[in-house]
Amino acid sequence: MSDDIAVPVSDTDASFPAVGATPIFRGVRRALAMRGYASLTEFRLASGRRADVLAIDEAGNILIVEVKSGVPDFRSDQKWQEYREWCDAFYFAVDDGFPTELIPEDCGLIVADAYGAEVLREAPVAKLAAARRKTLLLRAAMTGAGRLHRIEDPMFTQSSPTV
Repeated sequence: MSDDIAVPVSDTDASFPAVGATPIFRGVRRALAMRGYASLTEFRLASGRRADVLAIDEAGNILIVEVKSGVPDFRSDQKWQEYREWCDAFYFAVDDGFPTELIPEDCGLIVADAYGAEVLREAPVAKLAAARRKTLLLRAAMTGAGRLHRIEDPMFTQSSPTV
């Protein structure tokens, strides 16, 4: 998922998929927005890893949400622990058919569908160092602005900065 634009969709939109990661992403982002967070999907961290959802609130708190579309997806993922050093709080997001007992107790837990999400367990908070927070906030701002620019001006290409 790389779309960071909120698109109004009615709750009766039958064309939206009911299973898989896409509705989980949408529900998580809606719920985070209701909690005061702005979010980016598929956000590349300085480590080279890509967080499914990176969310930031007005106070600069940073969450990472790892979306799992099913048990095989969860079991095959060995990289999720690396995300903890890049956020204040780490969550897994799953759909309501996922066996939540598989999610480690020391991680936040969100259950989502295409229309919203509920936090079943808050994530423990481990505050980032100020330098890392600043780097992440700047990177998120640049990523968001770049994505918005590509949406507004899709014919533009940039080879290198000239300013």
